[in-house]
Amino acid sequence: MNLLYVARRDLAAYLHTWPGYLIIAGVLFVDGGIFTAWVMDGARYSHEVLEDFFYVSSGIVMIASVLLTMRTVAEERASGTLVLLRTSPVSDAQVIGGKYLASMGILAMLTLLTIHMPLMIFVHGKVAIAHIATGYLGLLALGSATVAIGIFSSSLFRSQMASAMLTAVVIVTLLTAWVMSNLTDPPFSEVLAYAALFDKHFMPFMEGMLTSTALVYYASITWVFLMLATRALEGRRWE
Repeated sequence: MNLLYVARRDLAAYLHTWPGYLIIAGVLFVDGGIFTAWVMDGARYSHEVLEDFFYVSSGIVMIASVLLTMRTVAEERASGTLVLLRTSPVSDAQVIGGKYLASMGILAMLTLLTIHMPLMIFVHGKVAIAHIATGYLGLLALGSATVAIGIFSSSLFRSQMASAMLTAVVIVTLLTAWVMSNLTDPPFSEVLAYAALFDKHFMPFMEGMLTSTALVYYASITWVFLMLATRALEGRRWE
């Protein structure tokens, strides 16, 4: 299948070059350092430490998404390999879908490599496996949305830096939507609160609560930005 071909190709590019391993090492180093600092910071309830772990991990997932996706389309456009890819029997939707799967594969791998940290809390404290599983599901759902945003941004530029900057701006805008919701009146406040990337949707996962509203929200963000990326690629086909 052409989509899987693109995904395998991009996965190989991540795993056979130093930037991919540098991102993974950086994520594990930062996550581990903060986790150790919190564990050593006096006596705390296990669920509080776990919630803080997912809180920090959510920020790291968003940063990793920016770094992983800034090269997905922009680098290929700048190097000319995108032209070769698109002259093969691969549709624009398959190109975008394959790059999404590859980015999510790397993001899922580096996220799950941190599993030993919450398991330490489980062994030495009192937290439920369901809480841990729900938190990781939330990280992957959040990561799916931010990866889609990053691929859309990358589809607009030849410059990886420009792609990363636009991704960061979109993510920060969605993160701060809840602030604007507190400054406006209904129905605008309700719309802005729902649009917020973190406050309304990720916090339940962080606390071990699974909600269909949050899953639908992250799936919708993913779908919208992947569709926009596909349209952007189609619109620039004859560059």
